[in-house]
Amino acid sequence: MLELQNLHVYYGAIHALRNVCLKINEGEIVTLIGANGAGKTTVLRTISGIEKAKSGKILYNGQELNSRSASDIVKLGISHVPEGRRVFSAMSISENLEMGAFTRSDKSQIKKDLDNIFSLFPVLLERKNQLAGTLSGGEQQMLAIGRALLSRPKLLLLDEPSMGLAPLIVKDIFSIIRDINKEGTTILLVEQNANMALQCANRAYIIKNGRIDIEGNAQALLNDEQVKNAYLGG
Repeated sequence: MLELQNLHVYYGAIHALRNVCLKINEGEIVTLIGANGAGKTTVLRTISGIEKAKSGKILYNGQELNSRSASDIVKLGISHVPEGRRVFSAMSISENLEMGAFTRSDKSQIKKDLDNIFSLFPVLLERKNQLAGTLSGGEQQMLAIGRALLSRPKLLLLDEPSMGLAPLIVKDIFSIIRDINKEGTTILLVEQNANMALQCANRAYIIKNGRIDIEGNAQALLNDEQVKNAYLGG
């Protein structure tokens, strides 16, 4: 479904991604883990067209994305839930969700999809007229995911969905991620909580200093001594 081939990305003189190769098959949850500053967020931002690669290719269902705008990439079926949620604080929950459907004109189906989002996140229905900026961190994360799903993505990019959330809320978020995947959405998950990410994913890539350092089956990496010592606290 998605393939990164020898991707190089720079921020000015800083070489942020170095020869990154990564593949995601339809129906998978793939996680990308690594330390702060390793390049995880840059990978997602480059896939979604926010950053541009200096060289290498991004292929999505055989189409090259390198020259595509971010809005075109959304229309092709890729949605990005950014780090820090980035909800529209001064807009209501309903208005935030409607923004997720900005590329669509099928109003009756949008209404059905909104109902599905509210069934997935009942707390959003209870507070649909409340300003997004007044929600808790967990509720904002649910809103950000719901907003992304309103574009009907085939591939969902999730950047640090557990960041700053209480452990019980983290469990809920990861349960929802699995449910979204079971309903047919492929997921690329960037996450600092390596333990939870590896338990959730089918396959994993570990990035270090802008390079893919290790890749493999997520369960195997969860039990790998090198990975345990470096990323799972031994």
